[in-house]
This record gives sequence, C-alpha cells and structure tokens, in this order.
Amino acid sequence: MATYAIGDIQGCFDALIQLLDKTGFNATRDRLWLVGDLVNRGPQSLEVLRYVKGLGDAAQVVLGNHDLHLVMRAEGQGRASSEDTLDAVLAAADRDELLKWLRSRPLFHQEDEYAMVHAGLLPQWSIARSNELGAEVQAALMAANYREFLAHMWGSEPNAWREELRGWERLRVIVNAMTRMRFCTPEGVMEFQVKGPPVQAPAGFLPWYALLHRAGITHTVICGHWSALGFYREANLLALDSGCLWGGPLTAVRLEDRRVFQLQCEPAPGINLVH
Repeated sequence: MATYAIGDIQGCFDALIQLLDKTGFNATRDRLWLVGDLVNRGPQSLEVLRYVKGLGDAAQVVLGNHDLHLVMRAEGQGRASSEDTLDAVLAAADRDELLKWLRSRPLFHQEDEYAMVHAGLLPQWSIARSNELGAEVQAALMAANYREFLAHMWGSEPNAWREELRGWERLRVIVNAMTRMRFCTPEGVMEFQVKGPPVQAPAGFLPWYALLHRAGITHTVICGHWSALGFYREANLLALDSGCLWGGPLTAVRLEDRRVFQLQCEPAPGINLVH
C-alpha cells in the first residue's frame, strides 16, 4: 500500500488522472491525501468531485477555500466571481449528494508523523490542538444550522487567535488559518492580501511555516494553497500547490519514501495568468 499526497487540483480532472497513472495508483490498495481546493477555476470540477467521492475510504480530503466557496454558492451565500467555473456542479442532478459529502470533509487530518491542512497552522497550535479546532469547524458545517455558520464564515477579522474567542468569530479564525493564511507574525497575526512568493512578505510577517518556534513543528505538515510558493519541501513541510491551474505541474509525493511525481500541465482555459 502506498499513500500519495497531491496538491491543489482545482477542477483539472484530466491532469489528476494522468498523474495518478504516472504514479501507478491503485484504488484497491493505495490511498490519496488531497490538500483541498478540489474545485473551481479549472474546467472539470464536477468530474473531480464525482471521482474523489467515488474513491470512498481510499481518499482523505481536507477542505480548501475554493471548496468552501462552492458550499457557500450552493446555499446562496458569498459572492460569485467572474473566475468561478462551478456552474456544472451547481446544475448537476447529484449536486446535493456531492455537496453534502464535501461539506462533511474535515479541515485538518493527522496520521502518524504527518498532518494535512489546506493553508497552514498558527504558531500557537500544536498538532493535537489543531485537530481539536478543525473538528469544531467540521461539526459546524454538519450541524442542522450550518447555513447560519456559512453566513458568518467569511471575513478577515479577527485576524489572530485568542483562546477566549467564541461563536462565529472563533470558527472564522480557524477557517482563515487553515484555508486562507500564507503570512503571519511570530505572535500569530494573519495577513490575507499578499499572494506572492515568500520574498514579498509584508514587514513584520513571515511565511507561517518559517516560524521555527511554532507548536506544530513536531510533525510534517502537508499543505497547498500557495501556488506562488510552488512545490516546496523541508524536513517537516511538504507544500504541494505547484500551480497546475496556471500551467505549472500537478505534484504528488509518495509519503512512504518521499518520492516526487509531477505532471506538467497546460493553463486552464480562460485562466488569467496574472495571479
């Protein structure tokens, strides 16, 4: 059995299948770890959702910001973007089944020495604490009043974690860290505007993973979200968003031996290459 961790797919279904063929993935014996952003901006979000859902327990998924955007759009929340490519999902006969499945995915997953999250972890959060906090959001997404949560989920304030936070603000900070963050201060204040490479960090901010005192450094964190960072690895980090959507490769890492597999992709149709 092998476990393959794969970066942001964003509706690039053909690339996903070609990469899986390249790895030799076999759904009857192997597993996929997918770092979120299964959907949007690429042309085949519906096909990606159907395929990954159909893998059952062979696929471990964490939610990304685009996945949450789809859930919100389906419930009439949030604002549509001219770059969205979600119409096929929203019009599909099986949309409710797909969206319920997607909404039930966690924000955080940990097994053995590996932990997976879409964007990052705040420096105060240990792996155990991250697991607890991610479970709070997962419970809110599956609760009977989940639509009320969606109505309060987006927003950039508060921009830092405090243990005394409660209600929607508490959940919003967890969502922002785990699905949106790139840069933060050593104290854990998040910045959401800069999407460029680490050298463009605003004054006083660092890439979240560069904070050497962070509590989550005990495990290897597998993440995506940051196409301008590209495929990047350290002893305790595997950043896998290599920009398939924009014409970069789609990247997979086999966790058992850290072997890297990549498939060079064409930019998605109609994609704005200035991102």
